[in-house]
Amino acid sequence: MEIDKVPALKKLTRDLKIKPRKMTWEDIVTHPYLWLLPSLILMFIVTFIPIVELFITSFSRVSLAGVRHEITGFENYVAVSSKPTFYMVLKNTLIWTVAVVGFSTILSLGIAILLNQKFIGRRLVRAALIVPWAVSLIITSAIWKWILDYNYGTLNYLLSKFNLINENIYWLASPSLSFPLMIWVGIFVTLPFTSFVILSGLQTISNDLYEAASIDGADGWKRFFFITLPLIKQPLTVSVVLNTIYVFNSFPIIWTITQGDPVNQTDTVITYLYKLAFQTNKMGEAAAVSVISFLLLLAFTIVYVSIVLRRER
Repeated sequence: MEIDKVPALKKLTRDLKIKPRKMTWEDIVTHPYLWLLPSLILMFIVTFIPIVELFITSFSRVSLAGVRHEITGFENYVAVSSKPTFYMVLKNTLIWTVAVVGFSTILSLGIAILLNQKFIGRRLVRAALIVPWAVSLIITSAIWKWILDYNYGTLNYLLSKFNLINENIYWLASPSLSFPLMIWVGIFVTLPFTSFVILSGLQTISNDLYEAASIDGADGWKRFFFITLPLIKQPLTVSVVLNTIYVFNSFPIIWTITQGDPVNQTDTVITYLYKLAFQTNKMGEAAAVSVISFLLLLAFTIVYVSIVLRRER
């Protein structure tokens, strides 16, 4: 506390003729804000400047060479919103995000509860669960593309072997088949992250609470709904928010398996803006789509976290 900023202390020091201590060099170098400064500068360069550049580009005309010219107002936004493809892509992105985050959260909750129990080989199972997350998404997606291949895919081979199909199926030719299958791949690669986040929350719950509830006659479901679920609310919130941002911005799975085909019917916002930027050279429209997706995620995060924090109060 600086004495000069508190009138009562200032008067007392004047009456007692005590001189306020001047800041020494040691005080300056040990000040916490000084040590935070490099991180703040790095965040400004890596995060803030690109976001400002993105917003400026979305309001500008960009040449084929990628050079930004005059400001054109909302021209890029109008061009994007006038295309029916954009709304189909938004719908795909909504389905993709809700399905992957929703199913992976439900499945992860069950997996985390199972991994929180004591059984032989628990460490091995926990280590095995992390593998899909540790492997590159490109590699995982390429393997699933090979599994779903029409001619040489393992899935068609197994179904034929068990006489479940008479002829091979084009799993990736129709969006009604390929999109749900890509959602499954998204759930598969997301499970490790969400499971371990929820598991970390489960391990903080004391067994005394469960023992006390059992003595009071609470069965398994009551212990789950009145003890487990409220006490893992914070890990669940972190898991849902981070997973939503991660899944919404996911690029490798869809790009590796279908590249958004046929005719943008399996595109999400990220693959769509990539095509706008690097295949059709419409950098301004791509920036506009990117800004829209950024605002959607920002709105979701604010609303979701506000609702959860309000309930906690």
